Amino acid sequence: MTRLRGTILAAAVPLFLISACAQTAGNQAAGAADSRVPESAEVSPAADDLVLRVESFGGFVPAEQNVGRIPAISIYGDGRLISLGPTTAIYPGPALPNIQVQMITPEEVRELVRQGQQAGVRNGTDFGSPNIADAPQTRVTAGDQSVSVMALSEAPANDPKLTAAQREARTKLSAFVKKLQSLPSASGVANPVPYRPTVLAALARTFTAPQAGDPASPAKAWPGPALPGDMLNQNIGIGCAEVTGADLPTVLAAAKDAKATTPWTSGGATYAITFRPLLPEEKGCAALKGVR
Repeated sequence: MTRLRGTILAAAVPLFLISACAQTAGNQAAGAADSRVPESAEVSPAADDLVLRVESFGGFVPAEQNVGRIPAISIYGDGRLISLGPTTAIYPGPALPNIQVQMITPEEVRELVRQGQQAGVRNGTDFGSPNIADAPQTRVTAGDQSVSVMALSEAPANDPKLTAAQREARTKLSAFVKKLQSLPSASGVANPVPYRPTVLAALARTFTAPQAGDPASPAKAWPGPALPGDMLNQNIGIGCAEVTGADLPTVLAAAKDAKATTPWTSGGATYAITFRPLLPEEKGCAALKGVR
């Protein structure tokens, strides 16, 4: 549980999750499907149940960034809003990401789920495939529905591979995504406090010395569990070590003043580490495996 202003967030709040009942037929024109939101079913999500999320995956980025990518917005059953806070524009940046947590009300959570599913976050919605390469996909979750859209913000409005209905669907979803992304600074939302994970994933790979002219960081001794940990993917050579318990504050203290480019020494080897605080529903390194 995350400690927020001295209060331990515990019991989950009731939430009406809207369940989509109809799928768009494969030969049905995009946008012609029934746009009505089905009736709600009353459920009570647990505090750590994911309810709303905006995240990106894929695209032309280094493998370690894709594996360690943090969702832009995550909202949970107890009303916690977890997001990426402001980051420094200085290179190299800090080793630890700036993740913050705030609270919204149960009524706001219910309304956002409703708005999301009205905006097209329903299984089977057709967003098309634009004529653009190496762009990331945006995955949006609202209640029990989730959609993944290629190049949601990168595709031009007049992309010739998109139909008018697909463009309209993208416009509606983009507006909802922007609404979620603006929540951390919205009026009435509690001020953010740092997110305190119970598990920190250390994504370790063999360290490569910087090229001539690039800034170098001094090496630091790794104070946590043995690196590189369990391999997330043998093909990309990235391991994952779970930092928990008594190791967690020690590693966080060591990483506090480190840079993203800091070399870490462990067991006679030197590693580059991407730190990925695990979110409430992520129970270990296994949550980071697969396509993200």
